[in-house]
Amino acid sequence: MRIQYGALPYRFTRDAALEILLVTTRGAGRWIIPKGWPIKTLKPAKSASREAFEEAGVVGKIGAKSVGLFRYDKLDDESGVRVSREVKVFPLMVKRQTETWPEFEQRTVQWVSPSQALSLIREPELKALVEAFAARARKRAAAAAAKPAPASPSKRASRVNPTRRRRRRRSGSA
Repeated sequence: MRIQYGALPYRFTRDAALEILLVTTRGAGRWIIPKGWPIKTLKPAKSASREAFEEAGVVGKIGAKSVGLFRYDKLDDESGVRVSREVKVFPLMVKRQTETWPEFEQRTVQWVSPSQALSLIREPELKALVEAFAARARKRAAAAAAKPAPASPSKRASRVNPTRRRRRRRSGSA
């Protein structure tokens, strides 16, 4: 089984709704996430980030920890034999999307809601991974919304003079 690295590009809309970016495969036009072969000079997460830029033109903050993996089979172009591949997936919080990118003319990209992503993705393991990621994102968003606002500084803290400096002790003196 050959290993690949993939990115799960996501963002939040102005009203805090989660969106996931899907891309089409070059051959069959199936909806997937950006993925590709390891790049020797890059760590796995950075390899996934590079693939996301090449396939979808997205740039952002890649998570160092994988959110899961999925397997798929593909016919080998040279031998015609079905080969299993395993994709280790890293979350990519998208900050921007460029106007053009290396595979711009070879793929279609689309921002979709998690439920739309689940209806478009055919690979069962990738579908399960996206569903689990969306559920975790919803929980984190709900927890962040429920957090109380930070308390105002205490009166004692406000009386401290921030410009006052402490005297340094000289080393060696007794």
